[in-house]
Amino acid sequence: MDANTQKMIDGLPYEAGSAELTKLMQKSHTLCAQYNQLTDDHEPKREEILKQLIPHQGKGCYMQGPIHFDYGVFTHLGQNFYSNYNFTVLDCGPVTIGDNVMCGPGVTIANAMHPLKWQQRNPRTQKDGQFTTVEFSKPVVIGNNCWLASNVTVCPGVHIGNGCVIAAGAVVTHDIPDNSLAAGVPAKVLRNITDADRLNNYPY
Repeated sequence: MDANTQKMIDGLPYEAGSAELTKLMQKSHTLCAQYNQLTDDHEPKREEILKQLIPHQGKGCYMQGPIHFDYGVFTHLGQNFYSNYNFTVLDCGPVTIGDNVMCGPGVTIANAMHPLKWQQRNPRTQKDGQFTTVEFSKPVVIGNNCWLASNVTVCPGVHIGNGCVIAAGAVVTHDIPDNSLAAGVPAKVLRNITDADRLNNYPY
């Protein structure tokens, strides 16, 4: 890992168009494209691709696809991870997801940050003629036993605690404590999840 990539991992300003990051991103995008072309009846091949794309993963990882990862190698998945259609991870820094996490269709996890001032945000040309931008990242952590429903967006720097449910369409901009039901834009904690929420307490 070169110094620029280490800056990215450490949350410091870095050059997004560096040679190493470009190579890593191209590899990730290629693997995602290969994965997205395969259907469920090609599961052994899909598993092989996922192991290359996301080397840090627990047992029982399953992604419906299509998927998109910026790098993949900076994402850590726990055991029994599941994602439905259109799972997107902009892992320009550490993304850590615990065990038994479920993601509904259209979930996005992004830890990439851009400068607010356009003078620092606009692309510029490097010495090698390639375009680059100055970016930085904030790590994202999602605890064990969480469910992120359809079209949830998890923003940079967020820590979602264990046992949480994030309602459909929520945009998570702040930390969510353990065992919380959160909803809205921005997401707010509605209440704790308790034993009263067990299925046997609901009439069928």
